[in-house]
Amino acid sequence: MIDDIPEATREPVETKTSSSSPFPLIVGSGLMIFAIAISSIWFFNRPTSSISQQPAPEVNPSENLPPETTETIPEPIPEAIETAETKIENVLGHLPYEEVSASDLVAITSDGSTRLHQTAAEKFRQMEADARAQGIKLAVISGFRSVETQNSLFFDVKEQRIQDTAKRAEVSAPPGYSEHHTGYAIDLGDANVPATHLSPKFEDTAAFKWLEQNAAKYSFELSFPRDNPQGISYEPWHWRFVGDRQSLETFYKARNLQ
Repeated sequence: MIDDIPEATREPVETKTSSSSPFPLIVGSGLMIFAIAISSIWFFNRPTSSISQQPAPEVNPSENLPPETTETIPEPIPEAIETAETKIENVLGHLPYEEVSASDLVAITSDGSTRLHQTAAEKFRQMEADARAQGIKLAVISGFRSVETQNSLFFDVKEQRIQDTAKRAEVSAPPGYSEHHTGYAIDLGDANVPATHLSPKFEDTAAFKWLEQNAAKYSFELSFPRDNPQGISYEPWHWRFVGDRQSLETFYKARNLQ
């Protein structure tokens, strides 16, 4: 204790007095505020971590899409359409025709010797009756002909007349190439002028003139008019039926020759 130290040896004790000046307090407070401000600035502007400084990886949009299907959708197959350039085979200008089934044929004469496809037969009967009502008597010369019959008409007659094959083809189709095979073709004449049967002179008869004006009403048309593209001789007696889909396709599906 200080009381135990001899008075002579005691060091004089300085008595500290506090200053009544506020300057030190103001300076200290200012330094503290400055330090806090510096710390705040550093905190909000501090560099981010090395991870955040790295650029964000580019995202491939396709990675977020579902995997593509491996199923292939076939393209539609265009329908087979005959163009103007389509060519079909022919024999001396005659086109091939299939022989109609006998079950599709019906008689158009009283003796049953001449038959047509049933759809053509029905229309012909109407046409014949209407012509008769107007004083025109149509003569039925030929209807359906089989390939066998056509074979005889072409080759046998050619030999009898000593005709060149190409010349014969101008007036008669080779077997397998006659419109008569279809049951849609018919040879007509004027019953009042039989001398004109199967002759170009048939065009001068009343029956032909009536057909020219009225046959289309019953869906019959001339097969071989003058200057026809097949090069067949003019046949004013040869008419064909084109009044349903089958007959229309038979004669018009392929019109260009190869």
